[in-house]
Amino acid sequence: MKILICDDHKIVREGLRQILQQLSEEPITEEASNSDEAFALLKKDTFDIVLLDISLPGLNGIDVLQTIKEKWPSTNVLMLSMHLPEVFALRAIKLGASGYLTKDTASEELLAAVKKIANGEKYISASVEDILLQQLANDKPAKKHDSLSRREFEIMIRLANGKTLSEIGNEFSISNKTVGTYRTRILEKMNLTKNIELTWYCMENRLI
Repeated sequence: MKILICDDHKIVREGLRQILQQLSEEPITEEASNSDEAFALLKKDTFDIVLLDISLPGLNGIDVLQTIKEKWPSTNVLMLSMHLPEVFALRAIKLGASGYLTKDTASEELLAAVKKIANGEKYISASVEDILLQQLANDKPAKKHDSLSRREFEIMIRLANGKTLSEIGNEFSISNKTVGTYRTRILEKMNLTKNIELTWYCMENRLI
């Protein structure tokens, strides 16, 4: 089994590597500290599972997940996060993640998740599953940002991080005017008026 560990903290990567050594057949592991390193490794080699942190510098884990599922669709991705499951879990699963664990998970559960995913199954812990079911059963979005489309969500995060319309337009290969239209739509959907309010909202909901 080949596993790619993508996390910006070396101590976390080393800890995950040590836990994975407890598998009956010790996997071959590679490490990446950001999206660029992860994509470079994925271009060179085939990995059975990517252990992917959501809070990465540059492209966040959700963006990286989306790219992996577009370019390397057969690669399984297990999301790891310090964020509460209700923040990102449903979005990650919808984008094709094979599992979602919080970083306070016991090592035994991580190993169980890796084994299950390696067998082609998905792994959702009981606590995360309860949250997902509640969100799916609720006709009303749990949070304001749940009403946004995928692209609107991506642009909201970049606006909240202080990126200009030009920077966002260049990243997505769209015009400044189109980005401005997205911004207007995002603010209307979320009942906000300024970028600073987006920033505060994203900070309060642990999106950035």
